[in-house]
Formats: sequence, C-alpha cells, structure tokens
Amino acid sequence: MRKASLFAALFVAALCQAQVGTWKAFMAYYEPQQIVKAGDSHLFVRASNSLYQYNLNDKSITTYDCSRQLNDTRIAKIDWNNQAKRLLVAYENANIDIVDINGNVNNISSIYTKPLTMSKSFHSIYMYQQYAFVGFGFGLVKIDMQKYEIVETYIMGKPVLHICVEDGILYVQSTGGTYYSCDLSKNIIDSHNWKSASTHPASIATSDTRAWDEYIDLVKTLKPVGPKHNYFGFLKIIDGKLYTSSGSGGGSVTRNGAVQVYDGTDWTIFQDDMTGVEGTDGDRWVYVDTYSVDVDPRDSKHVMTGARPGMFEFYDGKLVKYYNKDNSILQGATSTNKYVLVSSVLYDKAANLWMLQQQVSENSIMEITADGEWLSHKQELLMYDGKSLTGTKGLMQDSRGLMWFVNDHYNVPSFYCFNPDTKKIIGYMTTFVNQDGTIYESIHPSCIAEDIDGNIWIGTNNGLFEVEATEIGGQWSHVTQVKVPRNDGTGYADYLMDGVNITCIAVDQANRKWIGTNGAGLYLISADNMEQLANFTSANAPLISDNVESLAIDHATGEVFIGTDQGLCSYMSDATSVSIEMTKDDVYAYPNPVVSGYDGLITIVGLTRDADVKILTVNGQLVAQGRSNGGSFTWNGRDNGGKRVASGVYMVATAKSDGSKGTVCKIAVIR
Repeated sequence: MRKASLFAALFVAALCQAQVGTWKAFMAYYEPQQIVKAGDSHLFVRASNSLYQYNLNDKSITTYDCSRQLNDTRIAKIDWNNQAKRLLVAYENANIDIVDINGNVNNISSIYTKPLTMSKSFHSIYMYQQYAFVGFGFGLVKIDMQKYEIVETYIMGKPVLHICVEDGILYVQSTGGTYYSCDLSKNIIDSHNWKSASTHPASIATSDTRAWDEYIDLVKTLKPVGPKHNYFGFLKIIDGKLYTSSGSGGGSVTRNGAVQVYDGTDWTIFQDDMTGVEGTDGDRWVYVDTYSVDVDPRDSKHVMTGARPGMFEFYDGKLVKYYNKDNSILQGATSTNKYVLVSSVLYDKAANLWMLQQQVSENSIMEITADGEWLSHKQELLMYDGKSLTGTKGLMQDSRGLMWFVNDHYNVPSFYCFNPDTKKIIGYMTTFVNQDGTIYESIHPSCIAEDIDGNIWIGTNNGLFEVEATEIGGQWSHVTQVKVPRNDGTGYADYLMDGVNITCIAVDQANRKWIGTNGAGLYLISADNMEQLANFTSANAPLISDNVESLAIDHATGEVFIGTDQGLCSYMSDATSVSIEMTKDDVYAYPNPVVSGYDGLITIVGLTRDADVKILTVNGQLVAQGRSNGGSFTWNGRDNGGKRVASGVYMVATAKSDGSKGTVCKIAVIR
C-alpha cells in the first residue's frame, strides 16, 4: 500500500513538473493604463505595459505574455476593431500583434524588422471599418484586421500623432499643430492625394474613455497573478522561494523600492508605502532603488533590504524599521537620508548581517551581529578621495566562508576578498592583468560568483575572468582568462566571452555558467568552460529583453530565473540538485507515461553528480546513454540512431561516477 501511494505521489509530482526547455514570464499587471471593451462580454486591459483579458460573464482572467502568446513586451497601446472582432496590440518598438477573443495571436513584424533611417516610434491607433490606421514616427500604416496584413504604408517623413476619419476623409495630426487630409477613395500612398488641412474634426485628439469610465472601478478590484513591479535588478533563491528587489535604474533613473517574493504559485509584495515612516520626512521617494535583499536564517519572516536611502527591516512583509544616518551608525554620502547607500546585505550562517556602504568616510564594511550589536569594519583599502568606493556591490560568501564583492565604477574598478573571521581584506585586484600579461584599461567588474570547484568568476564590461581555487588565500598577480581552442588547425585559441559586457553570473548544479549580458542576452557555458552551449536572445527565445540584470537558479528544480530591464522570466534547465545516494524512491522520470504525440525531453531526477545513465529495453538492449547534469538526465525519446522508440516499457539503469551501482526506474512509452 505504501509503495502504491508513493508511486501515485511521484506520478502527480511529475505531472506538475515543468518540462525541460520551457519558458515562463512573470509580468506585472498592477497599474491599469487602458480598458477596451471587446464585444459584449470581454474586457482587454493594458496594465503596467502588459495585457490581460477579463470575462464579464464567468469572471475569469487570462493573462498574456511573450512566453506563451505574445511576440514582444512593453505594450504602448491597444484598440479593438468591432468589425473584425480583433484587438490590435502595438508595442513601443513598432512590433504589432493581433489578438482575437479566444486568445489566438497573429504577429505583424515587418515594421519592427524593416531597416529605416526614420523613427519607428509608435504614436496612435484609429479603427475604421475592418482596418486599423496606425501612426508611427515615419508616417502612417493601414492594416487589414481581418486578413492580418499591412495593405498600405505612407512614408510622410514626420510623425503621425493623432488620426481620425470623418465623411470619408482621413485626417492626421503631426508635430507643430499641423494637420493633413486625404480622401479615402484615393490611394493614400500617393503623396499628391494629401494636402494640408486648415480645418479638422475636433475628435482627432480625443480618446474614447467610455470603457475606462464604466469599468475602471471594476478593474481596480481585479488581481491577476503576478508581481507589482517589473523591476528585478536583484534575485536570490532561499528555501525554494525567489526573493527579488528592484535594483537601481542607474544614472538619473530612479526605481520604486520593491521586495517581491514568489513561492512557485503566488507573489507576496512587501510593504512599499512608507508614508509617515520616521526618517522619511514625508518624502515618498525615500523608498527607492532597493539594491539587495536577504533572509534571516533563524526566521524566514525576518528580511533585510539595502537601498539607496539606507536599510529597511521587514517582518512578515511589513516594515519594522527604517535605518538611516539619524538612528544608526550608517552614514550618508550627502547631508540627507536620500543617499545612505547600503549597496549589499548578506546574512552569514551564524545569522550575522553584513553590509556594504558606498561613498562614506567610515563604515564601508559593516556588521550587525546575531545578538544585534552594530560593528564597523573600516577598511582603508576601500577609500577613494577620503571616502569608501562608489560602486561596491554583489556581496557573496563562498564555500570557504570568505566574502567577495566588486567595485563597479570607473573610480578604482576592482574586486575584493574579505575574511569575516579576521575582519580583514585578504586579497584584491585594482588593475586587471591576465595570465598572458595583458593589462585591461577601462574595465568595470559588475558581478562575482563561485563555481562548484571553488573557482571565483568575475564578470566585467569587457569579458569574463577567473581566480582559480588554488590561488585563493594570497594576493593575486593576475586573473585567468580561459582559452578556448579554435580547433581549425591553426593552434590558436580565443579568450572565453572576450569583450562581452557581462552583468551577472549564476552556476548550476552541473557546474555550467549562466551569464547575463547587457545587450547580448543570456549565455550558457559548459562545465569545462570550453563550449558555448546556448545564447538565448529575444530574437530566438521568449527572453523578455537582451539586457539581463540578474540571475538566480532554483537548484531543486533547475529553473533559471532571469531578471531583465523589462521584467522577469524563467527557463527550465536540465540541471538539478544532486543526491548523495540514488534510491528507488528518489529516482524517477517525468513525464511518465510518455503519451502519444509528446516529442519533448524526458527527465530523470534524483541522481548523483556525474551519474552514468543507460536507457535499456526490457531485453537489455541499449537505447541511449549519458551522464547526469547535476542530479538530472534528459532523454529525447530516441535511440542512438535518432529514431523515436516504439511503445513499450524502458528501463533506466544508473550508476555512480565511481562505478558503484545505483538504482533502476521505468519509463512507459505510448505511441
């Protein structure tokens, strides 16, 4: 009975497990921007530049995102065509989707992909009969909403800000209060059919607010599942939950403060209204640019976040205290609390909280002990012009207990190793020199991470560097750049990720490196660092943006969370946490059974590191084999010749990397 119950539980778990290679997007739908009535029973709502649909009859909500239905992000405007019964979705980058009431989506990307020297910025939509007139920075486009095609394009060489049709005449408004008109019985592509309009309909610059006025109170009560903000500059997995904070917009850009937690199903939004909080002086902009977040190992409800104006302490999502220069030993970069720059917070295993402060005369590295005592560990090494460095961030603790961080700034671009036991910096580098003696100028280190072998990886705006595990503990004379042979007979090699603007690094349980970039998407590098396994971009995958700001991996599931400048998405990888032993209760495959029509990957989990895996027929014939990625192995359902296997039961035989026997599980295939 127990075995049957266990099998049932594993079967259900397998059904719920996301398939390897699948993507998800986690978009905010918090701020309503447009409400469009579609027929008698549906609303389409543009909210936080995303889209959802509400059924007025059954009260159901359908969210849309680029990982499932849509073809882009950052929606600029939506509008409904009553005759074609379809919704036009216009994106900020000139891409266009057309959506019907059943959620079917057709993409019109020709404007987005067409090279133009003139501006393609989106400005306006006007529905007329079965057509949509769309105004861009270069002119006007006419789209047949029933045929999903562009029928006419008029290159005016100037932006079309507003559009309307009256008595068969098409009117457009451009900059400087100028108006133009064209008789719709004539070809709108022919510039001779256009003339300056001395008069124009008053409705040309007005919006239809009927749906907004009628339904805004209802829409405000709707709560589509998702975060509140699309800001994810910092990500961290703690006890199976994804903790996020907004990060910094950079430069003059300010992001609302945000701590948002995802438990795999729902989002928890921490208190973000700081009105009346002591120390804020009534300034609503005090809670901004939350750089990082960490959880007290003694109590998961107790959370700290470092931010531009100081440090915020939460309990169960509610603010407990706001720490600034007036009520703590924190210091400000200026005379106000707006710039008490706590750029990193990190709990160690003993529940001591460590902090980095930027641009202060003392207290550059700080600690709150588990007993609540505030300590300052002033480091002369971190001083620049009498103050601590300007861009310290990324505080992390390695497997040896040492702490690492970078200074991402043109003033002393560098990285550091700090020993929390001695309270001393034991290693640092301010000039990047590789093993070949090459000196790198104008380099900014942005992130730092440790791999499974204990090596430290530093991402910069000019490539990827390594401090090898054998060199840690002393001062380094150089950093290593991995050389990847060209294998073209020349004997030459290239530096790994040379010249790539790297923003973040995460290492999975197979010791592969996931590398986020500014502008080049997401890379996956093999465990031996010799092979680029993937480069996901917004052009070849449902990656929300090619500007990746943060990464975090849930090692239990293999899910890679990707924070971009446009929001959060995830990719289900094939590397999960390793098991110490392989047992029949822990090793299983999903999906199982493999039903007819399924052509995706089959995943076996619960394996030890580098486990040997063989797929066999019941007669012992070898079908496929390989080694695990971390604690997982994937099989494409094909034999060694690439042919799909026939219906039947297949045996998964495993063994540890040292050759000792593992266990066996079964996979049922139904064709």
